Amino acid sequence: MIIYANDSVSDAKVLTYLRSYTAKWFTSKYSEFTPAQRTAIPLIKKGHNVLISSPTGTGKTLAAFLAIIDELYRLGEESLLEDSVYAIYVSPLRALNNDIRRNLIEPIEGIRKIAKEFFNKELPEIRVKVRTSDTSPYEKQKMLRNPPHILITTPESLAIILVAPKFRKLLSNVRWVIVDEIHELASTKRGVHLSLSIERLENLVGRPVQRIGLSATIAPLEEVAKFLVGLRDDDSFRDCVIVDARFAKPMDIKVIAPKVDLLHASAEEVNEAIYRLLTDLISKHRTTLVFTNTRSATERVVYKLRKIFEKNGIVDADRIEAHHSSLSRDVRLDVEEKLKNGLLRCVVSSTSLELGIDIGYIDLVVLLSSPKSVTRLLQRIGRAGHYITEVSKGRVIVVDRDDMVECVVLAKLATERKLDNVKIPRKPLDVLAQHIVGLALE
Repeated sequence: MIIYANDSVSDAKVLTYLRSYTAKWFTSKYSEFTPAQRTAIPLIKKGHNVLISSPTGTGKTLAAFLAIIDELYRLGEESLLEDSVYAIYVSPLRALNNDIRRNLIEPIEGIRKIAKEFFNKELPEIRVKVRTSDTSPYEKQKMLRNPPHILITTPESLAIILVAPKFRKLLSNVRWVIVDEIHELASTKRGVHLSLSIERLENLVGRPVQRIGLSATIAPLEEVAKFLVGLRDDDSFRDCVIVDARFAKPMDIKVIAPKVDLLHASAEEVNEAIYRLLTDLISKHRTTLVFTNTRSATERVVYKLRKIFEKNGIVDADRIEAHHSSLSRDVRLDVEEKLKNGLLRCVVSSTSLELGIDIGYIDLVVLLSSPKSVTRLLQRIGRAGHYITEVSKGRVIVVDRDDMVECVVLAKLATERKLDNVKIPRKPLDVLAQHIVGLALE
């Protein structure tokens, strides 16, 4: 049965679900739980399949992992933690995987340190490793000798390790599968590919695996929950509890026309007005994230902005950067690190910074032209004001009259909380054929 969680419990009640050292670590780092965390942590600790839908910066990832880390340390405390994989985290982006690993180190090491200092408990090390197409053969061999307790991967790499004879043996203790950015996977064949892999994983383990889905704003949540949990042998859907905190953050959305008369203004006049608007917005904010709809547009905008700021000197041109998937991994990581450390005034991106990579504090998001969907509009603007108490401030700059009409409609629908419906692919036989081959190789 697919149901919605009723009410979140108090912070004091949530802390009772966690071991004393985990609770102490949390209260030493945070003043309170977010709405998503208050509801989700008790459900995960009780063993429910859970779908959490809430904006960026509302603690979805920590809600999932805090309950799991707490349980892994319980196993360690009772000398039951084996050298095998217990939790698998799957995301559509390799960049997000590396980011998640870095962010997990803090709670894992922090909880272990507090357990020793305040409770005189020597907890075992919880290992976290990433396995994707970027992982070297040497690192893969190291994983076999010293397997991670938490494995971070992609849908494609998960399918591969299911047919890797040596690694398959390390999956027998898997208890949790976390699917992040599930809204990005559900509407594509990659999502179907992942669903089949999770079913094969559960068959390998020989018992139900707890499934946790993490999503930004998406609809309909019931369909996404069904996608997450799948069917039982009797064709009924497995149980799932939905934590709906999609509109937990306030948003400030405005659509701006660069010229009063877009109908009669020339393309050159509109273009010049757009850059005047952009430079004005960037100069008035600490860190601005600009979204374009193509990688070529990203490079073009960065080039133009640098030329303008070199000339007027208001902003250091070296503090304007591009970020998109065609750039090398090292360049992308460098930009992300600078952004996180507050060293950049503006980053222009196509879609690569749309998802939940930790990019630090952004006080303004600007969209150049229509994002083509309400969900994408909310996803992009949600990158501003990264904390739940802050307003996500977004400005949409239109490029022509038709674009203005489309953007105004999208902004109106966003403020009215009317979202696009995700369409999940049905019966893609090419994906099924691929998995039949995989089964033959097991």
